[in-house]
Amino acid sequence: MSFDLKLADRVRNYLSEIPGIKIEEKKMFSGLAFMVNGKMCVNVSGENLMCRFNPEKQQEVEKKAGYLPMVMRGKEYKGYCYVSPDGIQKKKDLEYWMELCLEFNSKAKHQKRRKSNHSVLFFLVIYNLIGDQSVFFLK
Repeated sequence: MSFDLKLADRVRNYLSEIPGIKIEEKKMFSGLAFMVNGKMCVNVSGENLMCRFNPEKQQEVEKKAGYLPMVMRGKEYKGYCYVSPDGIQKKKDLEYWMELCLEFNSKAKHQKRRKSNHSVLFFLVIYNLIGDQSVFFLK
């Protein structure tokens, strides 16, 4: 998992100057994600910055220097993009992307974690072992 350490430092320094937010770093998406108040805000992926922003601003964002669409399995994801190094070289450019992401982060909903299938699997194993008597355990 390699990512631009200098870019990660720039993001970390920017976020550390903002009072009242909780910052957590997690390795994900083949890079380093910066979680703000429990939600993914930006990610340093290789030499690019991956951004999460308000999908309503998609057309505005597409016009910015360095913009690269986020495509996974042939589908373009609205509200997410990559920004190449030429779009974040200057301090003011990085600030634009960070503010865009932070603005959305404050409004974004927490992602619901998927429930483990262990309880379903356990139920199926018990059901197969004892048959219809499993209804007894549900009462």
